[in-house]
Amino acid sequence: MKKFMDKDFLLETKTAKTLYFDHAAKMPIVDYHCHINPQEIAVDKKFKNITEAWLGGDHYKWRLIRSNGVDEEYITGKESSDREKFQKFAEALPRALGNPLYHWTHLELQRYFGVTKPLNGDTAEEIWEICNAKLQEPELSVQGIIKQSNVKFICTTDDPVSDLKWHKKLRAEGKCAAKVLPAIRPDKALHIAKTEWPAYMDQLGKVAGVTITDIASVRKALLQRLDYFAQYGCRAADHALEYVFCRKVSDAQVNVVIEKALAGKELTTEEIEMYETAVLLFLGEQYADRGWAMELHYSALRDTNTRMYKSLGPDTGFDCIAVASHNCGKGLADLLNALNMKNKLPKTIIFSLNPMDNAMIGSIIGSFQGPEVRGKIQQGAAWWFNDTKRGMLEQLDSIADLSVLGNILGMLTDSRSFLSYTRHEYYRRILCNWIGNKVENGEYPADMKMLGQLVEDICYNNAVRYFGFYKETKKA
Repeated sequence: MKKFMDKDFLLETKTAKTLYFDHAAKMPIVDYHCHINPQEIAVDKKFKNITEAWLGGDHYKWRLIRSNGVDEEYITGKESSDREKFQKFAEALPRALGNPLYHWTHLELQRYFGVTKPLNGDTAEEIWEICNAKLQEPELSVQGIIKQSNVKFICTTDDPVSDLKWHKKLRAEGKCAAKVLPAIRPDKALHIAKTEWPAYMDQLGKVAGVTITDIASVRKALLQRLDYFAQYGCRAADHALEYVFCRKVSDAQVNVVIEKALAGKELTTEEIEMYETAVLLFLGEQYADRGWAMELHYSALRDTNTRMYKSLGPDTGFDCIAVASHNCGKGLADLLNALNMKNKLPKTIIFSLNPMDNAMIGSIIGSFQGPEVRGKIQQGAAWWFNDTKRGMLEQLDSIADLSVLGNILGMLTDSRSFLSYTRHEYYRRILCNWIGNKVENGEYPADMKMLGQLVEDICYNNAVRYFGFYKETKKA
């Protein structure tokens, strides 16, 4: 019987171990999509305890604790102590056999705190004390975590109206071991059906120095913000869509929709798609001109628990996978085609929360590749509910079947926690084991030089080339 999560964790063959220890493990990390706060990096925050570092905004852990019948007070409440919240998590964790959160948690305990024993209700007090003592050391400040995790590039997720204050500070001081770059997320400008859209567009207009009344002024305001973000090294843009569509109409028709929305009138589905298509196509063209990557995340059904949403707000653990009735395959192909017809298709990374879309995405991306970079159109890493061992393996199988495995961009954290960098290790071990099994099963030659380069590219080099991060390094 193997020892629990030892050095060969998830590595079943000699080939897998060679690929991991000689190649994957040594590669730096590119975290090109995450939700960490750049302010916490800039001020080099120190966490007061493990609950603040672990449970402060981690809806993965919140869902796990809720599933064990724990009162919300011990999850997000203000009256319970951090020690009590940690205890509830520790008691819930052992029941999560097979859940990646069990592995992530123990990888974090091992790598950052030197804790090798399993976390449970009985060990909680000892582990609480060990972790809290370690968190007071310089190596576990935010910048310390980034440095010891060998992170070289981080792309945060930033609203167009942001003044990027903390990015300016990071850039001026140059103390962080990683280059921290903004990634623009124009969702609030895009989602015209939201009740807060008129107020947000007023705010966007003021920041950009534009009075927004029609699609021309929307474009002008967004263009100003794109130029602003470019000054601070932006290389990527992210869009969260319910489903993918492409409904091209004239500017005059879009202006009618904008007028209705600014007046607070309800819009039809067709009108929403008209406006959002116009904005997406404009932004896509801009990204292409700038050499930026466009990330599309879709098929998430958000805020399904209305009572809890009203109490806690968004991103608190009440989202799920959507199985859209819309033909996202056609919508996605039409959107990419519309940009490609104008020779303005940017590098694009496509994430669906529905794993049933893996083959569809894998087939579509092959229709729109280009000479700008290897794998110009990508299927993103297994995302959110799919970043499990099974989800990663299924996606590796699908990408290998339908696309070019050696060109993929590896892993990202998509996290709000600075301790989540071990998710890259989790992915890399699964990747090396997947490749090792192919080799030892006689499906691929044991060319270790070529395989080693392939692994290093997937883990790091591909993403650096894809986003053009080397240009940022030379500039800095």
